[in-house]
Amino acid sequence: MIAEAKREQMERARYQFFHSGAEDYSVFPKVVYDSWKRSLAYGLDPEKQSVKRLAPEELEARRRKNAVLMEVATSFMEFLHTLVKGSGFVLLLSDSDGYILKLIGDKDAVADIQSKENPLVEGACRHESVFGTGGIGTPMAIRKPVQLASYEMFYPSEHEFTGIGAPLIDADGRLWGAICMSGAWNQTHPHTLGLVAAASYAIMRQFSLQRLYNRLAAAENQLQTIISTINQGVFLLDSGYTIVKTNDTALQILGYTKDELLRQSILEIMPSFDFFKMKKNVYDRDLTVQGKYGTIRAFVTIQMVQNAASSDGSGLLITFRQSPEVRKFVTKYIGATASFNFDDIIGQSSAITTAKAYAQIASTNSANVLLLGESGTGKELFAQSIHNSSEFACGPFVAVNCGAIPKSLVESELFGYESGAFTGAKREGSAGKFELANNGTIFLDEIGDMPYEVQVHLLRILQTREVTRVGGKKPIPLNIRIIAGTNVDLQQAIEEKTFRSDLYYRLNVLSLQIPTLRERQEDIPILTDYFIRKYQPAGKAQIRGVTDEVMRLFLEYPWPGNIRELENTVERACLLTTDVYIRPEHITASVLRYRAPAAPAPAVNEPARGTIHDAERELILKQLNESRGNVKNAAARLGISRRTLYRKMQKLEIDYQHLRRRE
Repeated sequence: MIAEAKREQMERARYQFFHSGAEDYSVFPKVVYDSWKRSLAYGLDPEKQSVKRLAPEELEARRRKNAVLMEVATSFMEFLHTLVKGSGFVLLLSDSDGYILKLIGDKDAVADIQSKENPLVEGACRHESVFGTGGIGTPMAIRKPVQLASYEMFYPSEHEFTGIGAPLIDADGRLWGAICMSGAWNQTHPHTLGLVAAASYAIMRQFSLQRLYNRLAAAENQLQTIISTINQGVFLLDSGYTIVKTNDTALQILGYTKDELLRQSILEIMPSFDFFKMKKNVYDRDLTVQGKYGTIRAFVTIQMVQNAASSDGSGLLITFRQSPEVRKFVTKYIGATASFNFDDIIGQSSAITTAKAYAQIASTNSANVLLLGESGTGKELFAQSIHNSSEFACGPFVAVNCGAIPKSLVESELFGYESGAFTGAKREGSAGKFELANNGTIFLDEIGDMPYEVQVHLLRILQTREVTRVGGKKPIPLNIRIIAGTNVDLQQAIEEKTFRSDLYYRLNVLSLQIPTLRERQEDIPILTDYFIRKYQPAGKAQIRGVTDEVMRLFLEYPWPGNIRELENTVERACLLTTDVYIRPEHITASVLRYRAPAAPAPAVNEPARGTIHDAERELILKQLNESRGNVKNAAARLGISRRTLYRKMQKLEIDYQHLRRRE
């Protein structure tokens, strides 16, 4: 509250500035003087008030443009009003141009501010370039919360009022508007600025989630219904942890009536949280909430506020939303969707036709599926197709490369972790891939590379259909389809004690061998034509196909990288060709230089050569020779990973060390 003596001092300092430019920082802070300077630079005259107000149809248009912001902010403004009700304060929401979209306050307070020379009404402009220093325009100008009172205002008509405002800025730095509390100049309280700043932060968190949900709903077009707000329950507590205010969403989530919930202790509703040890605000903590008909998992935010409903002025504002809804947003946001189906599996060979038929059978049930095949054969394509044709199609599809996750992070990534589970853990904990895939499908690619000590935890999930977070005690039930994929010989891995036999038998309910491209050579022309159409460069003449010589090379080449290598080869050729046909000079060196080994007349008792394995062995040896025994370079030339090349060399009994020893 500002004393009269201080106010007289402010009046003198203001007069000196506007008549001589003198600045007294012992009276006014720099932010006030800077705002006054900007206001004068805009051409404003403190003795001649500028008035700018929207016509009703213009105001309605701006409200429609900011509908989501208004919907989110209004609920917070209503709760803030419960904290200041009867104090003469009003709450204001503006857009980024400073036009007031929403005004909430006591009837007499609203009548008072609307009787001014430039009435504070919905549709009035309070941008700093129009209205000078004030509780809406100045916070937007400096992009920070600010509290102004009395003679700090630019226009004399505002000297009987205070303005406490905070900008509404999203995570990308975009300014959306401001929220402001305005009242009599002698009612200013230092805590009010913190309350408004906290409300601004909470509004933008909710607003960002709402906008994200709306974008995802429009982009994916998979949601059954489009809702205008994120379902969020709200509790307002007094200092004794008693619920004094709530909303319909909370009643709907928990199943209580309003009379059953009001005056009840929050300690009974959220028994898993220790309110007595709370020292600071808590954001998005995954907690158990007690509903009328059972417990509910929810993400809970708890903020300390100045509460007029409490005898000592302190209380808590709690917002919560059910975990399944939030996880639904998360899985959509991280791209946990399957976009392919069986029609996207290209080919007419008997090998691929048979594989598709088995996969379609697998999609009709919820049994575990094990996809076997070399790198690049399309295991994830099959996994997504099975998912999209199954009863889990409406749920998320989460793909995990078990070989790409650092060994130290495998458990926390797959199973999630609770708060404080390890050094560096998020304070609110984190859901793992299995939780994110709940009610959908998880695809565990490269399952053969999963650390041996982690496999036992996966086995338990397969047995119980429950997951327990790292550092947690309570299992979380799962309704999930599990598909695994590998290019490793799991039977050999079992013999070598790198893969558990009990896990193998749990996964191998339905196994499906994905054919290599070598085993479906008749599909190469079809796939080549498909990739040409897929990668036809814009602005170039239509590529009609490949020459006979190129097709001969394609049919002779063993394709160790399978379909992925063929796709990359065709994509590169499409970019390089300036002709209507892809010719040999447009093909990668590994394919162009390869020649199928001639089959000499066998000697007596000598087996005939020229098999697929011989061709593949010669190709690998050729690339190793050219790379001087460098496995990494040879793998890159072949379009496969080093791990896959090592396995092929072991299978084909290739010793690359002598190539290095020749250096």
